Amino acid sequence: MRPLTLILLLLTTWAFGQPFTNRTLSNKIEQVTIFLEGAQVTRTGNITLPTGKSTIQLKDLSPYIDGKSVQVKATGSFTVLSVNHNLNYLSPLRKDERVDSITRATEKLELQVTKLKSRKSVLAEKHSLLNTNKKLGGESGTSLTELKQAIVFYDEALSRIKTEELSLDEKIDDLNDQLERLYAELALTRNLKDHPTGEVLIKVEAKTSTKASFEVSYFVGNAGWHPKYDIRVENVEKPLQVTYKADVFQSTGVSWDNVKLKLSNANPNLSSTAPQLYTWFLNYTRNTRPITRAVYNEVSNNIRTVTGTIVDDTGEPLPGVNVVIKGTTVGTVSDLDGHYSITVPHGVNTIVYSFIGMNSLELPINSGRMDVNMETDVQQLSEVLVTGYGKQRPSFNFRSKKEDDYEYEYEEAKPISTTTIQNQTSVEFEIDEPYTVPSSGEKQSVHINTLAVEALYEYYAVPKIDKDAFLIARLLNWDQYNLLEGEANLYLENSYVGRTILDARSLSDTLDLSLGRDKSIVIARNKVDTYSKRKVIGGNKIESRGFEIVIRNNKSQNINLTLFDQIPVPAISDISVSATDLSKGKLEELTGEVTWKLDLTPKEQKELKFAYEVKYPKHERVTLE
Repeated sequence: MRPLTLILLLLTTWAFGQPFTNRTLSNKIEQVTIFLEGAQVTRTGNITLPTGKSTIQLKDLSPYIDGKSVQVKATGSFTVLSVNHNLNYLSPLRKDERVDSITRATEKLELQVTKLKSRKSVLAEKHSLLNTNKKLGGESGTSLTELKQAIVFYDEALSRIKTEELSLDEKIDDLNDQLERLYAELALTRNLKDHPTGEVLIKVEAKTSTKASFEVSYFVGNAGWHPKYDIRVENVEKPLQVTYKADVFQSTGVSWDNVKLKLSNANPNLSSTAPQLYTWFLNYTRNTRPITRAVYNEVSNNIRTVTGTIVDDTGEPLPGVNVVIKGTTVGTVSDLDGHYSITVPHGVNTIVYSFIGMNSLELPINSGRMDVNMETDVQQLSEVLVTGYGKQRPSFNFRSKKEDDYEYEYEEAKPISTTTIQNQTSVEFEIDEPYTVPSSGEKQSVHINTLAVEALYEYYAVPKIDKDAFLIARLLNWDQYNLLEGEANLYLENSYVGRTILDARSLSDTLDLSLGRDKSIVIARNKVDTYSKRKVIGGNKIESRGFEIVIRNNKSQNINLTLFDQIPVPAISDISVSATDLSKGKLEELTGEVTWKLDLTPKEQKELKFAYEVKYPKHERVTLE
C-alpha cells in the first residue's frame, strides 16, 4: 500500500506543479464600438492548444485599456482558468509602423514633385531653344509672310510653355503644402514618449491537443466621436436636407485597420446608478455650516466660438485632445499643431479637456481664445490593472475578412451605408463597410445618414437690433431621427452661411433651427420726424415717438416673416406709456414687445408704422429713442 500511495502523491504533485506553456495568439481587430468617450475593441484569433496548461498571450495592445473591462469568449475542448491584463514596460509601444506609413506617403509625394520639376526643366530647355533660333532668314532676309508665320509660331509655342509652367507651379505648391503637414506629423510621431504595451494573458488547460477560438473585448480610452451635421436648404418650398456625420478620432497607440465600426451614443464613463435624494434639514443661518466655492474666472455668456492651442508640460503641441462643452455632446479634437475650434451652445459655460495620461481640465468660458497647458498624470501612466478569472464561455461564430494594407492619406472618408440599431437606453449606428482609423488623434469624418426632413420655414427679424432677416426651420417629430446635439454647417441656396448648434436637448415636439441670415429679405427701420412731439399739460410732459419699418421680399418664393419691435414699459407709476399706432401689430403689455405676422409674395414690399407716447412729471427727464 505504501508504494501505491507514494506513486499517487507524486502524480498529484506533478499535476499541480505542471508549468504553463506560453503561446502567442495571432489575432486581429474584428470590430470597434466607438462611444462618445472611449471605445470597445473586439479581437478574434485561432490557435492550436497543446495538452496541459498554457498561457495564451495577446501582445502589443493599447496601453490605455481598462483592465476591469476585459472579457474573453472561448470555443473548444478546454477550460479557461484565468484572465489577466497588465502593462509590459520592457516592450514599449512601437512607433515604427506609423513612422513607416508617413515616410512612404512623403516619398510618394516627393517623387511626384521631382517629376513635375523635371518637366519644368524640359520646358525651360524648349524656351531656351526658341530664344536661340530667333534669327530669321539669315543674310538673305525674310518675307513678310514668313515673318507673320514665325510670329504666330513663337506666340503659340511660348504661350503653351508659360501656361504649362504655371500649372506645374500650382501643382508643386499644393504637393509642398501636403509635404509640410506630413513632415510635421513625422517629427511629432518620432518625438512621442514611449509608452508600455498592453497585454492580455489567458490561462487555459486542455486534456488533449485541440483547436481553440478566442474573442477578446475590452474598453479603451483616448477615442470617441462627436456628432456633426451639414444642413442644406435649396429653397423654402423643399424639404430640409440633413447630412448626419461623425467626427471619429483615436489616439490609442494602435491603428484600427479595415475594421467594422459601430457608433454608439452611450457614454460608459457616466455612472449607471440612479441618483437618490436625502433629507434636507433646514436650520437658522447661524447654525448652518456655509458652503464656499472657489471662483477662478468670471464666466462670459456671450461667447459663441472658442479657439485655442493645447500644449503639454514641455510646451509641445498636443494633438488628439478631446475638447467637449460640458453637459453636451458638442465636441472636437485638437489637430496635429494642438489647435482646436468649437462652437458654444446657449446656456453652457464650461469646457472640458481630456486626454489619457494627462490631468483633465474643466475651465469656465471667459474668452473667445483659450490656450491650454495640460500636465502629465504620473499616477495614471504608471497604473497597472489586473483582473480576475473566468470560466469557459459559450460557443460563437467567427467571421474573418482579409485585411488591406493601410496607406496614409489626408482625405475625408467617402459616404457609406449604415444601419441604425435602437437599444433600450442607447442608439447604435453600424457602418456597413470596413473602415480604417489610424492612431493619430486626427478627426475623420464618417457618414451616418442623409435625411430629407419636412420643415416649416419662417423668417424672424428684430430690425431695432439687426436689419437682417434670419431663416428659422421648425422640424416636426424630429425625435424619430436619433439626432444628438452637435455643430452644424449651414448651406442656404448652395452657399455656406455659417455654423450653428443643433440643440437636440429640446423637450418640445418641434425643434427650431436657425439657418442664418438671408440677404434677399431687405428690411429698413427709420424714425419718423412727424411723430416726434413734446408738450406740457399741467404738471406733466407728454412726448411721442414713431417709426416706419419697410420690408421687401426679393426672393422668387412666398415667405412668412415674424417681425418684432418694442415700446418702453414704465418702471414706476409716475410714468405712463400708451401705443398710438401699431399697424395691426400685437402688443404684449407686460414686456412692451410688438409682433407682426406677415406673408409676402415675391418682390412684394410692405410698410409698417408704430408710435407711442410717454407721460411723466415735467420736472423729470426720460431717455427715448
